[in-house]
Amino acid sequence: MKSVKKWLATGFVIVLLFPCFVFGKEIHLTIIHTNDMHSHLLGLSPNLDYSPFKTGDDATLGGWARVATVIKSEKAKRTNPTLVVDAGDFLMGSFFHMISREEALELRLMKEMGYDVVTLGNHEFDLMPKGLARIITSAQQKGGIPEIVFSSAIFNQENPEDDTLEEIFKKGWVKPYTVKEIQGIRIGLFGIMGKDAAEVSPFARPVKFKNPIEISREIVKILREKEKVDLIICLSHGGLSEKKSRSEDELLAKEVPGIDIIVSGHTHTKLTQPLRVKETLIVQAYAHGRNVGVLDLAYEKGRLTLKQYALVEVDDRIQGDEKIQRAIESSISLIEQKILKEHGLTFQQGLAKTGFDLTLTTDESNLGNLIADSIQWAVNRIDYDPNDPVSKVVVAIESNGVIRDDLLKGKTGKVAVCDLFRIVPLGISRADDTMGYPIITCYLHGHEIKKILEVVTSIYPMKGRKFFLQVSGLKFKYNPNRMIFDRVTDIAIGSEEEGFRPLNYSESNKALYRIAANLYNATFISFVGRFTYGTLNIVPKDRKGTPLVSEGPIGNPFDLLLPLRVDENKEKPGIQELKQWIVLMDYVRSFPDKDGDGTPDIPDKYKGKLGRIVKEPSWNPIRLLSRGTYVTWIAFGAIVIILLIVGSVAYFVVRKVKRITQTKQAF
Repeated sequence: MKSVKKWLATGFVIVLLFPCFVFGKEIHLTIIHTNDMHSHLLGLSPNLDYSPFKTGDDATLGGWARVATVIKSEKAKRTNPTLVVDAGDFLMGSFFHMISREEALELRLMKEMGYDVVTLGNHEFDLMPKGLARIITSAQQKGGIPEIVFSSAIFNQENPEDDTLEEIFKKGWVKPYTVKEIQGIRIGLFGIMGKDAAEVSPFARPVKFKNPIEISREIVKILREKEKVDLIICLSHGGLSEKKSRSEDELLAKEVPGIDIIVSGHTHTKLTQPLRVKETLIVQAYAHGRNVGVLDLAYEKGRLTLKQYALVEVDDRIQGDEKIQRAIESSISLIEQKILKEHGLTFQQGLAKTGFDLTLTTDESNLGNLIADSIQWAVNRIDYDPNDPVSKVVVAIESNGVIRDDLLKGKTGKVAVCDLFRIVPLGISRADDTMGYPIITCYLHGHEIKKILEVVTSIYPMKGRKFFLQVSGLKFKYNPNRMIFDRVTDIAIGSEEEGFRPLNYSESNKALYRIAANLYNATFISFVGRFTYGTLNIVPKDRKGTPLVSEGPIGNPFDLLLPLRVDENKEKPGIQELKQWIVLMDYVRSFPDKDGDGTPDIPDKYKGKLGRIVKEPSWNPIRLLSRGTYVTWIAFGAIVIILLIVGSVAYFVVRKVKRITQTKQAF
């Protein structure tokens, strides 16, 4: 009996002290994380060089089969628990997303690869709310999904266009947060959309997004007070910036106490070591599956400690997971059947050769020139009437934010269909639900063309690299020392082959000029006006000069622009949209075959810059004021007035001092 009592007493003591045993000892946890994978299921670049089952034979980076191997390998190295998470934008960027609504390959693969929790980025909304709902539903039906956490969505109760996605949220397939219990500690995870990401999500309408700091405070309070979690991980599609005022996830860490870890996305930042802001650790693993972050932590008595961090480069040293790669390869035939067959293309078909790399920079770039030229070329080829000179596209523009990859010559110099598509892969049509941005045209005055170019001089420096523009059909100069929004000093229209002539961009010039862009960039015409408080207001017009100023029936700017889509085949009823990705394919295969091997060659014209965007800094007063708009003259007038006031005050102060001095001397 005494023995029984002794054992009961001992057991009672153990039960009482169990929390001490648990929480008095370090508990190790590993967070494996990615972000901005963008459907880059194959290694890049180019895809043709990628050999996931061999090592030491190519220079490609990424590839989801290799990422899967890294995840498995890092898990196998440790005996402690792991969480595998992603900070959003796992969709949109390659041919694979073209079948995502039906096949949801990305989400299904992430489930198979071992992802525990993921969040949504702005590009998950590129296919509109109903498209995202279809993707999640397809994934659930065909193999399941990782847990999706997202607390930023605001659904429109008056507009039915987001009803199917709202239903997905109501089913719990997307939750505001989740809680995982690991070795006695409770871990809360939630996902948010940053302000910049929300701003560049026009296809998300009518869904809107909550202020990221405000919703984070709400969720942290719920997790701490209601769910009683010990650790909080935020999957934030907000991002980081060298400019601290724009570094959203650093601001989030400062403004929202209680977040232990922020797994960051959106800005494609390569952090080799975590940032620490107050008590919060911030990590981000670049983009496109080129890196996987591995964060080793220890938790003891309510305190979290960083043990070590590694940013694993996903390169040719890593042999890809066979099961994941086979699933990827099996979908290529589906892409060819459903997407490419009608265009006479195959996935790995070579359309041209290049002896040099075409890359994107935050400057005039050879890749940017190629893409902008393709737009102008394509519209003029099918929709220009020589008997109507004004119908000719004079200028085409493209933004860096829509150009998604470089075009590298690789080992073969072969320009393949799959690699070309990754350059301009985004978009969907609101009119017919087909994938890819359509090309639109409208008419503008010369002074409005100048306003578009001021995006490069004034908006890009404030808003970031994605707002930099590439141009075709013109070249221009600007002085960065001039007044903001009035820095362009010279514009000439034409081409390198035919020469350029000055553009009269004064408001007295009432001539109309036809401009071409993809639908996404065209919608930012209204953004430019709003962002500059009307200073750079631009009004799209039709062929007769009639302003198109009213929005569509549901107040969506895309509805306004739909009638401006280029019809690639006017013999068929309706509008057969001219898609940008097809435009680029056709332009590249139109090039001459220089060496007679039967394959077109990228012209040497695109080896470097063509002088289309020229910065000419100067403090010369004449160059600061010459041909200035009202913005410059108002600023100049204000400066003159301030100088006069300061001069007058100084004059009266000096006179008063002299009088006081003279009075003292008189006594």
